[in-house]
Amino acid sequence: MIGRSGNPTLKDSTFENRGYGEDRYQNYMTINGTVNKAFITLIILLGSAFATWMMFFNGQEVMPLAYGGLIVGFILALIISFKPVVSPYLVPIYAVAEGMFLGALSASYESLYNGITLQAALLTMAVFVALLMAYKTRLIKATENFKLGVVAATGGIMIMYLLSFVLGLFGITVPYLHENSLIGIGISVVIVIVAALNLVLDFDFIEGGAEQGAPKYMEWYGAFGLMVTLVWLYIEILRLLSKLRSRD
Repeated sequence: MIGRSGNPTLKDSTFENRGYGEDRYQNYMTINGTVNKAFITLIILLGSAFATWMMFFNGQEVMPLAYGGLIVGFILALIISFKPVVSPYLVPIYAVAEGMFLGALSASYESLYNGITLQAALLTMAVFVALLMAYKTRLIKATENFKLGVVAATGGIMIMYLLSFVLGLFGITVPYLHENSLIGIGISVVIVIVAALNLVLDFDFIEGGAEQGAPKYMEWYGAFGLMVTLVWLYIEILRLLSKLRSRD
């Protein structure tokens, strides 16, 4: 069985009961192939985000693009998650939609705190590289207990965000979650750590898929799952930095 991933788009059942090992000479998933697809997806996302960013600072209205990208991205993510075979066709479109949302979100933060988006992007890449090196050198091992802990923590955070959203519709605010108090900053630090640890689970999951000889299209699916985690990590780092900057 493939190792458990905290990322909801990468789950144990993805690689099960598909008969991958019957012909190892057919086109199958590789780690290098997944890395290439992830790089392509990242370039598309950044291009879309930069276009929206420029529109924002040129005085154009980008909120419809932001909300549209968020909704379209969410729908595409659900489709891709339940139907991985469509990944090669829908993941690039998902990257465009997600880039529209991230571009508008990043520009709004940048307008409030100059230089914050560059800091968040550099920190996200630094965390990614550090955890990748730690995973490759086995300084961090994705043991079963480690996976269970990260999955449980991720689930708890998702429930907390969902609860915050629902209560917000009724004008009720969850204490500390969006505040710049020391407790609020501490909560953001914990969320950033959990988001970062999901990268380790994603690395392990993708490696397991390649070892089992998953179909070639699963490279796009693996890239998609990795991108979901990176986007989450970037947003959480952006929120943490904004809390810290607002205390100055």
